[in-house]
Amino acid sequence: MKRTPLHDCHEALGGRMIEFGGWSMPVQYGPILEEVRQVRERVGLFDLGHMGRVRVLGPDALRYIDRIATNHCERIPQGSIRYALFCRPDGSPIDDLLVYREPESVYLVINAANTDADLEWMAEHLGEADAVIEDLTASTTMLALQGPRSTEVLASVCSPGDIEALGYYKFTTTSVCGVAGTRVSRTGYTGEVGYEIYVANDDARGVWEGLLAADAAVRPIGLGARDTLRLEAGMALYGHEIDPTHNPVEAGLSFAISFSAEKGDWIGREALRAAGAAPTRALVGLTTDGRRVPRRGYGLFQGDEPAGEVCSGAVSPTLDTNIATAYVRPELASAGTRLEMDIRGRRQAVVLCDLPFYSRTRPKS
Repeated sequence: MKRTPLHDCHEALGGRMIEFGGWSMPVQYGPILEEVRQVRERVGLFDLGHMGRVRVLGPDALRYIDRIATNHCERIPQGSIRYALFCRPDGSPIDDLLVYREPESVYLVINAANTDADLEWMAEHLGEADAVIEDLTASTTMLALQGPRSTEVLASVCSPGDIEALGYYKFTTTSVCGVAGTRVSRTGYTGEVGYEIYVANDDARGVWEGLLAADAAVRPIGLGARDTLRLEAGMALYGHEIDPTHNPVEAGLSFAISFSAEKGDWIGREALRAAGAAPTRALVGLTTDGRRVPRRGYGLFQGDEPAGEVCSGAVSPTLDTNIATAYVRPELASAGTRLEMDIRGRRQAVVLCDLPFYSRTRPKS
């Protein structure tokens, strides 16, 4: 398995290491539900070194990315970030990603388990574009500082004024824990105010330890809590809410899909337009007070009729109930709809609801 530059730090902190996307990563340092509360109430620090990081340079970089990504990347202002997807011609997603608009290049953050497939897809469709693809995953690492006190903590170890002025889905370059030229973005996968930090491998340990020492409110957090946090925030996970059999329109990700004439044609465009015109299912949230936690693959029923299937489920310490995402027939996808979840032949009542369940950055209207 691959290891991030912080592997020894995790073991020293008592992190329980697991394989994730081909990497050895900490799933938890203590009880997962306590780690979720830590992020919701104070600050959590994550190692995200397993995520793929790719830079595309050259005169055609933006036009090239616009041909293979769903969002309109040429419209991204410099210093801003957009969520997008890579899709096949039939509209099925290969991966979801973040696109950073740099002055003379594009920086992409992609999923760990899909990094090799993404790079292969990108190389396959480069064609005659005047652009160069640089895989920076092995030479850099990525941290996330998330929680209501994250701005205060990060500002204390950065150049004055750089963090307080940073807007949502914006990025800047600043000094972090004495490391000049560090990329910091106001992004995250938790639904909290938070930041993602990119450093060279040689600087990773110093920044990690500096952030942990910056304030007593900061604690290391594992991937187990991150999954619960992103589910509470209603954020899609590749392999669950989106996969080769669930397209981004059905997943409620139309905000990341551009059909504008200015963007022109791109891979998957017509298939996703057709999917939007005639949806066959919709992604919803659900809650259940029963003692059994919803899990991926559990069937949903309206009486004897199949109604859908669970994608992700967990105990939510923030809502103090069991929550899940699920795909259901479009006519059932209204908050308040009551269904039953089948668990190995036993039924448990569930109630559908809008997503997200909770988010400080994207609250329900």
